[in-house]
Amino acid sequence: MQLWLFIVVSVIKSVILLLVLLTAVAYTVWLERKVVGHMQNRWGPTRVGPFGLLQPAADGLKFLFKEDLTPPHVYKPLYIAAPMIAVIFALTSISVIPFGNFVVIHGQIIPLQVTDVNTALLLILGVTSIGVYGVALAGWSSNNKYSLLGGLRASAQMVSYEISLGLSLVGVLIMSGSFSLRHIVEAQQGHFWGFIPRWNIFHGQIIGFFCYLIAAYAETNRIPFDLPEAETELVAGYHTEYSAMKFAMFFMAEYANMITVACLATLLFLGGWNGPIFGPYILQVILPVFWFVAKVFVFLFIYIWVRGTLPRFRYDQLMAFGWKFLLPVAISNLIATAVAVAW
Repeated sequence: MQLWLFIVVSVIKSVILLLVLLTAVAYTVWLERKVVGHMQNRWGPTRVGPFGLLQPAADGLKFLFKEDLTPPHVYKPLYIAAPMIAVIFALTSISVIPFGNFVVIHGQIIPLQVTDVNTALLLILGVTSIGVYGVALAGWSSNNKYSLLGGLRASAQMVSYEISLGLSLVGVLIMSGSFSLRHIVEAQQGHFWGFIPRWNIFHGQIIGFFCYLIAAYAETNRIPFDLPEAETELVAGYHTEYSAMKFAMFFMAEYANMITVACLATLLFLGGWNGPIFGPYILQVILPVFWFVAKVFVFLFIYIWVRGTLPRFRYDQLMAFGWKFLLPVAISNLIATAVAVAW
């Protein structure tokens, strides 16, 4: 592919993916409010548009036009930078995620991702870990004891569970022999005994998936691990002093991280875009994307389901569970996988 054509295609894919991701972030909030509402025998959003479908747009406009207050006692440079760090690195990680196979246009093979990197998994883990700085800096720069305590809790929690999350993925890397997300998906093609998909969750990584799932809840500060936002103790955690669009950016980062986690779970454990493919060429291009999106949707629904079902942990329970249970289980899964592959 010529350089100018490569640049044009990359820019077009980046713009489309960013628009789709921001729309998905907005409607994940709507989905959560509707699903949890029905679980609690109430309606959720209904007033703005049919079934409340225009509620995300109304919320976005509200945040844009609300008064942006900056308390006089904050450390202004880091106070402003913190939500930007959180949202930029949350959105950046999606750029290396493949959401389908290839498309052939005028003889040019175009992968359905912004850029194909051989070490995509390492890049995502590195980029998402920088998001911890946004949370920690928000708590410290607010010059508020409630915010500082919330930031410290969030940082300790995210760092602790990031170790278990990383170890839960090593079993998949051993089995696929690659850091490339596209190669990991290709290694999951085919079936056992003709009908069981050869996805990693069915291929010896059910414990790894369990560790990943629990660590992902803690990494994204979601119930039952959303201790940074324990209203009874910390007002609103690290974003207590934020308002208007800066406040919204933290929630954009949280939901973007949820979508990234769901995409990674789909690629690493659930076979990615693999699924029944049939029909004409255009259908063979659309179906892989459909299977990928469907699996991501199911993972996000489980996220929301857990929020409407489980209560919070105490903070000491949360840390003990991460270090005394989840980390040993992830290490055991890694050793068992290495022994099985070597055998």
